[in-house]
Amino acid sequence: MLWTLTILLLFLWVLGLATSSQLGAWIHILLVLAIVSLVFNLMRGRSKA
Repeated sequence: MLWTLTILLLFLWVLGLATSSQLGAWIHILLVLAIVSLVFNLMRGRSKA
């Protein structure tokens, strides 16, 4: 589930950069959320092992 969310957020971030929209702050917020989601997922995966 978190991998899907991370990929979706990264895709939206890249799409926002490609379209050069005026929502620059939102694009970077999406990037931060994707990175946080990825780190959380990696930490959660390691704790199970």
